[in-house]
Amino acid sequence: MDSARKIALNCLDRIFSSNLHPKDALDKFGSNLDQRERSFAKELVYGVLRQRDYLDWLLDFFLKKRSGLSLSSLNNLRLALYQLRFLRVPDWALVNEAVEMEKDLRGRPSVINAVLRNLIRHGSQIKEPEQDDKASYIAVITSHPKWLVQKWIKRFGSDEAIMLAKANNEQPPLCIRLPKSMDRRRVVTILSSEGIEARETEYSPSGIILDDASQLNLQEIYSESNTAAGDEIHKILRMSSVQDEASQLISLLLSPKKGARVLDACAAPGGKTMHIADLMEDSGEIIAAEFDEKRIPALESNIRRLGLRSVSIMQADARDLSEAGLFDSILLDAPCSATGVVRRNPDIKYRIMKSDIQRLAARQLELLNAVSAFVKPRGKIVYSVCSVQPEEGEEVVKAFLQNNEGFSIISEAPEYMRQLQISEGAGMYRTYPHRHSMDGFFAAHIQRSR
Repeated sequence: MDSARKIALNCLDRIFSSNLHPKDALDKFGSNLDQRERSFAKELVYGVLRQRDYLDWLLDFFLKKRSGLSLSSLNNLRLALYQLRFLRVPDWALVNEAVEMEKDLRGRPSVINAVLRNLIRHGSQIKEPEQDDKASYIAVITSHPKWLVQKWIKRFGSDEAIMLAKANNEQPPLCIRLPKSMDRRRVVTILSSEGIEARETEYSPSGIILDDASQLNLQEIYSESNTAAGDEIHKILRMSSVQDEASQLISLLLSPKKGARVLDACAAPGGKTMHIADLMEDSGEIIAAEFDEKRIPALESNIRRLGLRSVSIMQADARDLSEAGLFDSILLDAPCSATGVVRRNPDIKYRIMKSDIQRLAARQLELLNAVSAFVKPRGKIVYSVCSVQPEEGEEVVKAFLQNNEGFSIISEAPEYMRQLQISEGAGMYRTYPHRHSMDGFFAAHIQRSR
């Protein structure tokens, strides 16, 4: 069986060569690893993704030409350097493993050996980049695209920009949303009694945070093939969903009424759909619309796991739902740059381009215009994106309201939401990793008056 490091190398090669997502890569190449080895492979893959540009900056001191190496050889070096700088791995062990793996690749083991030994001898003498150009400095030490850092500096100032970028490189804790029927304090007590450190989320009344979930094999617990009764913790988790606190707040803001007719316009993989169903006590009718056929199985799996009866899946473009009828409430969690979830998906930093922001914003406005036609008079829409960019949040909502009479912002909200209101106006909300210790989301609550 391949080692965790070899699996990590295969994953990185595919992530950078064919845009395979990290989770999918680990599922594809690491399915035969035991839990401990899979955890190590995940640490290596996500660690390199979080620090890639900084690792390359260090390598450039000892490599004449990075482009002279194959992608696999470069990733081999990145893996070794990540372990050298960020993990407690003996120098001799990481050099030996990197060289042996390079031989298997039929690459350039002598180059790998020389670079790593030079880094071990002289790496501590390398000083941080100059700070004369703040954007370049932050971009290098946090491995973020310079154009994005420049936007953050202009908006927040350099001190907060680096805080946001560094927060994106931190490993987020596991956050779980409990069903409405569960007593959150009791669940925390049960988990703590079994040595699983748990605490209540600060804003969402439905969430708990597990700072160390290493004892739990969530992949096995949530597997559809797992029909074992399990212990009490197992049962609790089977009825719950892994969902970041910021994501939980979106469905809570929608606050759908029991028995209502609700549309989740871009539903997969279904976290918010499941939450809406729970808030409605699995009553009424929820249409989960999803355009991408490949994402529907995940949605179906979540519905089956929780045994929901109120949810129906519709494979359709959210811009063409004329046959779906009218709804009391609509959630539009629109496709976006995902700059708010970089800490969970660090590959986003290397996929997103500056030109994507305006392109996505135009699509988001188009989607919001389209779904607004399907909300009943006095009905409500929550528009949300997992982006920290105002072009995809506030500016989309403002453009929508300017061009659509009969719609207005709802300013009323629970106290835990009011704390997250943006200064520009009530009824619009933002979360940030560095300010709130949760994913970066934007949401606006809109009502149709006629």
